[in-house]
Amino acid sequence: MEDDFDIPTAGKFNETDGEDAIGDDMDAPEGGAGGKVGEEKEIGKDGLKKNILNEGDGWDTPINGDEVEVHYVGSLLDGTRFDSSLDRELPFKFKLGLGHVIQGWDDGIKTMKKGEKSFFTIPPALAYGESGSPPTIPPNATLQFEIELLSWTKVKDISKDGGILKTIVTEGQNWQTPKDPDEVLVKYEARLEDGSLVSKSEEVEFTVKDGCFCPALSKAVKTMKKGEKALFTVKPQYGFGENGSDPSSGDECVVPPNTTIQITVELVSWKIVSEVTTDKKVLKKILKEGEGYDRPNDGAIVQVKLVGKLEDGAVFVNKGHNETPFEFKIDEEQVIDGIDRSVKTMKKGEVAVLTIHPEYAFGSIESHQESAIIPANSNVYYDIELISFEKEKDTWELSTQEKIETSGRKKEEGNTLFKRQKYERASKRYEKALSFVEYDSTFSDDEKQEAKILKISCNLNNAACKLKLKDYKQTVKLCTKVLDADSKNVKALYRRAQAYIQLVDLDLAEMDIRKALEIDPKNRDVKLEYKLLKEKVKEYNKKDAQFYGNIFTKMNKLEHLQSSNGARKQETVPMTIDSKA
Repeated sequence: MEDDFDIPTAGKFNETDGEDAIGDDMDAPEGGAGGKVGEEKEIGKDGLKKNILNEGDGWDTPINGDEVEVHYVGSLLDGTRFDSSLDRELPFKFKLGLGHVIQGWDDGIKTMKKGEKSFFTIPPALAYGESGSPPTIPPNATLQFEIELLSWTKVKDISKDGGILKTIVTEGQNWQTPKDPDEVLVKYEARLEDGSLVSKSEEVEFTVKDGCFCPALSKAVKTMKKGEKALFTVKPQYGFGENGSDPSSGDECVVPPNTTIQITVELVSWKIVSEVTTDKKVLKKILKEGEGYDRPNDGAIVQVKLVGKLEDGAVFVNKGHNETPFEFKIDEEQVIDGIDRSVKTMKKGEVAVLTIHPEYAFGSIESHQESAIIPANSNVYYDIELISFEKEKDTWELSTQEKIETSGRKKEEGNTLFKRQKYERASKRYEKALSFVEYDSTFSDDEKQEAKILKISCNLNNAACKLKLKDYKQTVKLCTKVLDADSKNVKALYRRAQAYIQLVDLDLAEMDIRKALEIDPKNRDVKLEYKLLKEKVKEYNKKDAQFYGNIFTKMNKLEHLQSSNGARKQETVPMTIDSKA
């Protein structure tokens, strides 16, 4: 309960906390805000009655925690008037649902709309009960209040434990809010509850997850929109805790231990920082938002301006800042992997800063660039602007013949990458090639035959990539797809057998090899694989024999030991008799 919120009583607002006025029910009462003007309606089951005098605006009603502002006139059943905010010409403010007023008020005002004026009849159990509020309100008094809901301010418990309460002062723009990696620019002012200044900053920039000033600020900004201004009431556990704070200079004051503070925060702007790769080793910080929603895809031709820098700020490359932008094709290794991946997340006109770890940059080898040497294992940073791009056509944009031609071209690109031992990238090319012919319901009979040959070839070549990448389960799946279409494909049987051997499914491997030899008895590769399989079988049989031999040896030793121990026990333990016999 907060000492600066009072309860309406006879003739004035009490200066006490008014425990007798606190309602136990903190939830909305049964019965809604409905009803017609001039029609009395019961709210809930405890006898609270409401008669709407003037309709409010809209449909929204306040909820627990909101700060409401009302005018009211209170009277007894005989018409005796005991209190009125109108007489004082000062609206009354309090936080709804927190027991700062009598329960009849909490329950009734939750049903009101902005601007609504209603007449409430409140039974003793929801007012001052058996004790009343002497001298003006007698025991067991039913009260009547004419209440006008002027406005309310939403108060949110953003920490879910009452530790940080948020009141919006000025609404923000759009719907987005900052995330942990983002960099925010804020203005803030922190004060004690008595108004003493604790700290003030016209503008400060920080990473959300790192925070600033006190732990509450990091949590606070994650609930705010751009341009929003809000007041946060911060309990000690999110402020300065048991120790408080003792600033050494300036006009700032000491924060005593276990003290609640109030921080007014304005979110001026923020820079979105996204994780381009799942391992967080390529980060993109947006300095300027791009246009629309479209982004480049693999194979797109892009035009950019970029400046590459080392950690000390030394520039090692500067491209596209003359009359002609720097142009490259995505996923063709014309730039480092980190740039390739990042540009695919950008919109036209977007400006960003990239932070790229060595794995996605120049790796563990020293690299000589235009203006500087990049040391081994260096993080690099790029200022980049996406001027324009031309996307590679999607499948649905192509005719059936174009799909087959594109699939064939992608397959050949995959073959080139495979020969260069770029197995992961080759695998992606084969998957891309397959996507153009995988669904052939609109193809002619001749085109279906071409598509079938391409599908077999792409899956077979992709299986070879997966073998090199030691992804044996995926190798089995791809070879099985090929064999579903062509049950006598020796290469598919051979590669699936290789995968089965690595997965130690030796019986399945032997079945595939035997079938391959039936189809092509002279195939040298299959014969060599069969020889390898036999050696593996011998090796595993030998290991099994040794394993089980060791088990039997240990069991024999254990039995012998137990037998010896039993004999010794029989020798040393004398036979006893029951003395009671």
